[in-house]
Amino acid sequence: MEDRTSSPECTKYEEFFNEFLPKDNDTPLVSVESAVHRVDAISKASGELKYVADIKFPDMIYARMIRAEIPRGTIKKIHVPSLPKGYYFITEKDIPEGGKNCLNMIASDWKCFAAGVVRFRGETIGLLCGPNREKLLDLEKQIKIEYIEETPAVTIQEGLDCKGGAFVNDNNIHCHLKLEMGENVDDIFEKAPHVFEDTIETGFQEHVYLETNGIIIRKEGEKYVLYASAQCPFYIRKSIYTLLNIPIEDVVVRQISTGGAFGGKEHFPDVLAGPLLVAEHKIGKPIKLIFQREEDIENSVKRHPSLIKFKTATDENGNILAMDSKVYYNVGGYLASSYVVLQRGCFHIMGCYKFPSARTEGFGVATNCYPSCAFRGFGAPQAIFAIETHMCHLAKHFGIDPLEYKRKYLIKQGDTTITNGKIVEEVQCPKMIEQLTEASDYYTKSKEYGYGSYKGIGISFYNHGGAFTGNGESAIIKGRVRLTKNSNGTVDIFCGQTEMGQGINTALRKIAAVTLGLPMSKVNFNAPDTGVVPDSGPTAASRSTMVPGFLVEKAAKEMKERWDNEESFSVEKQYEHPEGYPWDQSTFQGYAYLGYGWGCSIVEVEIDKRTTEVQIKGIWSSHDVGNCIDKRIVYGQVNGGIAQGIGWASTELLQNIGGKFKETSFSDYIVPTSMDLPEQKVFFANSPYEWGPYGAKGMGELVFNGVGAAYIDAVSRAINRDISKIPVPSEYVTDHVLHGVSDCLKEIK
Repeated sequence: MEDRTSSPECTKYEEFFNEFLPKDNDTPLVSVESAVHRVDAISKASGELKYVADIKFPDMIYARMIRAEIPRGTIKKIHVPSLPKGYYFITEKDIPEGGKNCLNMIASDWKCFAAGVVRFRGETIGLLCGPNREKLLDLEKQIKIEYIEETPAVTIQEGLDCKGGAFVNDNNIHCHLKLEMGENVDDIFEKAPHVFEDTIETGFQEHVYLETNGIIIRKEGEKYVLYASAQCPFYIRKSIYTLLNIPIEDVVVRQISTGGAFGGKEHFPDVLAGPLLVAEHKIGKPIKLIFQREEDIENSVKRHPSLIKFKTATDENGNILAMDSKVYYNVGGYLASSYVVLQRGCFHIMGCYKFPSARTEGFGVATNCYPSCAFRGFGAPQAIFAIETHMCHLAKHFGIDPLEYKRKYLIKQGDTTITNGKIVEEVQCPKMIEQLTEASDYYTKSKEYGYGSYKGIGISFYNHGGAFTGNGESAIIKGRVRLTKNSNGTVDIFCGQTEMGQGINTALRKIAAVTLGLPMSKVNFNAPDTGVVPDSGPTAASRSTMVPGFLVEKAAKEMKERWDNEESFSVEKQYEHPEGYPWDQSTFQGYAYLGYGWGCSIVEVEIDKRTTEVQIKGIWSSHDVGNCIDKRIVYGQVNGGIAQGIGWASTELLQNIGGKFKETSFSDYIVPTSMDLPEQKVFFANSPYEWGPYGAKGMGELVFNGVGAAYIDAVSRAINRDISKIPVPSEYVTDHVLHGVSDCLKEIK
């Protein structure tokens, strides 16, 4: 591709960035925390960077997905018009002998093409391909599909009730797990003076990445090469190669500049790549598939809706004796990554707290919705929102300020977790409380506003376990990174991590440059190509800096020792799990995470008494992310994550009616903008992480996880109504004010 980063337009942008970025990339760095030019800033700001939609190959044709128009049923017959020369309709019948009609995600149940049975509206039935995109749209309208429709189950409760009959196992449960710590909770409930029940619900959320989904495939020699907007190139390769029954190495994935993902391009690109692979095999021409925005919203994975039920035993003074919870996630038609998402939800169900005894049981519920999958936080936000809101309800019932009530139970270093492991690190929540209560004047405002004054201030605590659970990094992922010193004194990083706006291609360069004592301009890191780089594991789970970044640092240290003695050489490192922290994946017992990110947020709101519009007056947050690799990048992550979390709790209403998403554009799916939020006040209480590069932990997901609960706490206090279901747009606030139940917490004993 043409390099145009030296154009006059780019020079103007560079002058602009020079005004506030103190370090030049040609100067050796003193510290990994110092701000630098992001290596892709100029090309992105100038519009010069190439995305999938910008790429063309000779003789390339285009594709449109033909999808199921019903949420559940059987395909009776497909009527395809007579296709003009050069146009093709690809279905499961075009999978060659020996190929398997499935996508090998974490599970392999998701079919590449619906073969007879439809599990959700939008399921891929076929791929229409041809040289003219307008003609494809015309032909798409002429394809008619006859169905035998069945009754769909859409909500979690409908799935549990097996509405229309079970279609996964005999109970519509995709997956299930159970965890317990402390004494038997049933015995405690029997003796406890008070037992309370509470139900908390969260909804779908759209990823809202700037660039829609897109992939190009073409045959290059004997290899099928995919140019993908994606987070995890090696996931795509693993997922689709069995369709053609070919060696996995014959599928090559090259990540192209990816305009945002948030988990939405972790497994979902497999759904595009599979049919494209079959089509290229059949047709023998390069094929491009790009989603339109409404098509993308209506036909892609979302955050899992959740329904979480608490049963909590207390003494006469409100002290918690035991807590039991049942966690239900709406999985949709296929499992995809949902079992791992559910695990994270259950592992985070106690949030930042330690209770004497606790039990949780998780259920992944099959419904006839588009399958849910990875989203920033990966199952933890639903659980954290639930426990934070439940704690607020308990505090209000006993007449205690929510901060004071929560403070009593904050977990500490050495305390036992729900998986019967221990917290390895020092927990910085007390320091965060000090920072934020002073900055926000929390105590004064909490007392002054009280409940029902149309002003409110709320607080939440949250955490996120960094990297893959337990020993997954060493036993399953086995991530590797390679550094190569070239004879001209430059260094190449070979790593599978992908840049999708979060700054990883700047961060990894910084880690290597600081360790080697080189300017960043001497360190190269290109978008990964599965035929060139080692598999470093997915760009997910808040692991990219924490794990591959640590491997880059280790490799760079060895390289520095050998630098003067060898003109050119390579160093490769593979992740090794630290000794003394056992994990049993079959029972989910032990140290689930060696390092957590920790966070605390305070949100202040004021409600317009006439319109019930919620105005956010202040946002204060503090996080422990180990050490910041680049403070400016971390600030950007904090601001973006908090805005996204508030949107999830407030305006981002996404309804699934009869298996179809109702909101399919940004005119009806409302995302908060900078005009809706005040300036954020950002603090850190960092505790360096022993096994992270320069003490860094994961933080990309952490900063989303908890602010929604602080927002809802503030709104609940302002209107003196418990809120137990999100999102809560302004019209829902009106409903709560006029008709809301004053107390969602039910005392059953």
